[in-house]
Amino acid sequence: MASKSSNKSSTNYADDPINKSLSNEEKIELLRTMVRIRRFEQTSLKHYQGDKIGGFLHLYIGQESVAVGSISLLGDNDHVITAYRDHGHALTVGMGMNECMAEVFGKATGCSKGKGGSMHYFAPDKNYWGGHGIVGGQTPLGAGLAFALKYKGLEGCCLCYLGDGAINQGAFHESLNLASLWDLPVIYIIENNGYSMGTSQARSSAHPEEGLAARAEGYNMAWDKIEGVSLYEVRAGVQKAVERAHKESRPSIIEILTYRHHGHSVADANAEKYRTKEEIQRYKEEHDPIEFWKQTLIAEKVITEEDYKKINSEAGAEANEAADFALKSPFPEESEIFDDIYWEVDNNTEAGRTGRHFFHK
Repeated sequence: MASKSSNKSSTNYADDPINKSLSNEEKIELLRTMVRIRRFEQTSLKHYQGDKIGGFLHLYIGQESVAVGSISLLGDNDHVITAYRDHGHALTVGMGMNECMAEVFGKATGCSKGKGGSMHYFAPDKNYWGGHGIVGGQTPLGAGLAFALKYKGLEGCCLCYLGDGAINQGAFHESLNLASLWDLPVIYIIENNGYSMGTSQARSSAHPEEGLAARAEGYNMAWDKIEGVSLYEVRAGVQKAVERAHKESRPSIIEILTYRHHGHSVADANAEKYRTKEEIQRYKEEHDPIEFWKQTLIAEKVITEEDYKKINSEAGAEANEAADFALKSPFPEESEIFDDIYWEVDNNTEAGRTGRHFFHK
């Protein structure tokens, strides 16, 4: 029978072995990564509002601890795939601000050559597979990445992120079924910010009192629910699932409770209608993961307030430089519009020339 991981007092998460192993330098780097994400998003928002960016822009402000805490646990054979709110994950795996910002601006110097935009970041060299605009579309791909690891006999896992609005997609449930049947080392992380696109969880998703992740019971999978404000708690909870995937080749569902400070996307005009201004302000003041981690490190005497100000200033300067890079970069050439659609065509393989694929053992 699948079971939820045991809970413990939030004050004890710092004593979890995976957290006790952190050096002061590593703790500071986790803070730096979260701040870099925040400043990147703030700078993107400024230029979107200045009509320099088109299309959609889904900001990760308020959710930084989820990507940073979970991805910090990964090794060489671990992979990441996510949905369209993908900037935070991209920067956490090590993608540069320049290539990410240029992609938002639709420039040829972007990570997807300006053709993907905000929702389609990719870095195969960093085991980062997107960035997907189809709701829930990444979930069978996450199972596929895990299948490849098992097929190759590699000890690894795939962290597959999705929002609470994607949990009712059929493809997700088909993925859960196969992941459990085939013992795939995939970890589905539900970033539960409470409102899908703009409908409260209570009005959109039937679920047990324990939460959305408890649906895993129907697929004989382990699950857990985590408060996402603390990096210590995120790391301690997700580490159990990573070990399960590595050692037992079994899937998990982890629900991480978080909150986005802005709307579903920048184009969400109703963000303060389906949520009250008071609720938004309360989360900003009482549940901001960056402020929480900053105060944790100050209490541990790892940093001072002045250290934080320097980190914040440096991240802001980096984001501004990335925006300047994007503004000065060229747009893709019209002649390249059909490039990078099919690998076989771009590389002139037999399949690309004939339209036929042959599969051999």
